[in-house]
Amino acid sequence: MTELTMPLAAVEDLCLKTLMAAGATAGNARSVARSTMLAERDGIRSHGLLYVPIYAEHVRCGKVDGKAMPVVDRPRPGAVTVDAATGFAHPAIDHGWPSFIGAARANGVAAMTIYNSYNCGVLGHHAERIAEEGLLGLCMTHAPASIAPPGGRAPVIGTNPFALGVPDGAGGAAIVLDQSASVIAKSEILLRSKEGRRIEPGWAIDALGQPTLDAADALKGSMLPAGGHKGFGIGLLVELLASCLSGAVLSKDASPFSGTAGGPPKTGQCFIAFDPAAFSTGFSQQIAALVDAIAGQEGARLPGAGRRRARGATEAHGIRVDSALIERINSSNR
Repeated sequence: MTELTMPLAAVEDLCLKTLMAAGATAGNARSVARSTMLAERDGIRSHGLLYVPIYAEHVRCGKVDGKAMPVVDRPRPGAVTVDAATGFAHPAIDHGWPSFIGAARANGVAAMTIYNSYNCGVLGHHAERIAEEGLLGLCMTHAPASIAPPGGRAPVIGTNPFALGVPDGAGGAAIVLDQSASVIAKSEILLRSKEGRRIEPGWAIDALGQPTLDAADALKGSMLPAGGHKGFGIGLLVELLASCLSGAVLSKDASPFSGTAGGPPKTGQCFIAFDPAAFSTGFSQQIAALVDAIAGQEGARLPGAGRRRARGATEAHGIRVDSALIERINSSNR
């Protein structure tokens, strides 16, 4: 495998040009390109450049409307809804953001739901963005079904991640927690399938309900929930808020995020923001004490610390990327 080094700005520019060449508007492409760059910056390869050919393919085949114009509504003072119009989730989130943050500041708490949507990239980046506004953010997104209920074989819910962004009181995030209901993100199994690598024990079962180490068989079967029935319960909670509350389709009815079959997924997201000042005068001090209690222990790692370490290296030196992937992306522009 031949690798080359790319600065982060080049990653963002490549994604932008590729999506516009596929038929996306500059505004829609820009939101997705920034998300792709941030994923590569933080070392989350499964949500970075690897997804760009898929995004472009989905714009071309109509699975995503690259020219979609999101519609923002404010039905109640603390409620913001966004119809993504079967376009990318990122520009829909951006369109609703000012109303969402403004509502949280005015009311102390607010929620924004997005429907007729699509994959929103690294969920933790949206939670971190809320934290950078000085607010406590809780974000949820559901996905096409890939997890069967305990004891079952047919997937009903998606990997359905949630993310928490905690403000540090100085314009940044003290904690970013980002985890899915599954043992591992489905994108990691997709990555290993493309690379011909085996998956780890306990990640998935095949279509017959048997444990498997074969990534292709895992994609035909079911991901396993983290913590058994407790992980499934977390995924179900996310399903209720990101799908049912938002008015999106259920995970079991959503078309896959990979491939061209099935039309737009029409999935959804739910973001909730709390203004700590509306509830407590000692929030920042307690967060600082909590962070010290975790990070101060030898060998302990604060959620989000690994991503922050990766940032320093990639911002300074760029990223290492397979030249075959770059060629695949460039070929989609021709």
